[in-house]
Amino acid sequence: MTGTDILMITFERPEYVRLSLPRLLETCGDGDRVWLWHNGGHAETLAVAREYADHPKVAKFHHSPENVGLRTPTNWLWAESDGSYMSKVDDDCLVTPGWIETLRAAHEAVPEFGVIGSWRFLDEDYRPELASRKTAEYPGGHKLLRNHWVQGSGYLAKRAVLEGIGPLTEQHSFTTWCLEAAQAGWVNGWYFPFIPEDHMDDPRSPNTVYHTDEDLLARLPLSAKTTGVRTIADWTAQMRRSAEVAQTASLDLREYFGWRKTKRSVIRRIRRTLTGKAPW
Repeated sequence: MTGTDILMITFERPEYVRLSLPRLLETCGDGDRVWLWHNGGHAETLAVAREYADHPKVAKFHHSPENVGLRTPTNWLWAESDGSYMSKVDDDCLVTPGWIETLRAAHEAVPEFGVIGSWRFLDEDYRPELASRKTAEYPGGHKLLRNHWVQGSGYLAKRAVLEGIGPLTEQHSFTTWCLEAAQAGWVNGWYFPFIPEDHMDDPRSPNTVYHTDEDLLARLPLSAKTTGVRTIADWTAQMRRSAEVAQTASLDLREYFGWRKTKRSVIRRIRRTLTGKAPW
């Protein structure tokens, strides 16, 4: 199988799902399949997801009455699918047409690529004086802004990465899984020139539901909850900081591994770097 299997997990975001799910399906080509997982019992969001359960590009639909988070659905996709490439697109993200083809062509041209992705930040967040230090060119004219991890949406991972390092465990986040892939020799990063992904939870997105602090407090994103964000200004600043970290994070794997490092401490340090706060 040479296609791409793509997971979308829906949860209490009907406004976003009405945009993100049909866009994802529209970008699928021959051999690409979407696996739908709905977490929880939010009736309106569940109804939107069910509308697409019989779509010809949907491989399977699963409803978990309990919100089981991200790890269980991700491992479900990884265990039951058989495509050569795997992905997840968040229900608050709009992918760009052609994203699969571009990333797959890069993978096929460069065997050492492991997890490469779309770019969820804005043009104003790009800092060429920083990013150029980590931007590299590969065979076929493909370029990456190298980083040992990418965000868990809009990426393409070779199945061979999974076969080498295994599924997500209770000790894993997607970040630490990507770091283990890098430690195993895979090259990760964001395709360049960037493939945009509209992250609708970013208050600067034209499709965001967050226009006031009250909007944000009414439906705080998980990462905002864990880092103490309570205002649009703080949430926007965190997005900008995340983009800066993506362009400056070290490529020295010794900074992420070693006898003093644990998966938990790595995530704690990355979180503190992104937000200035430690949630644990």
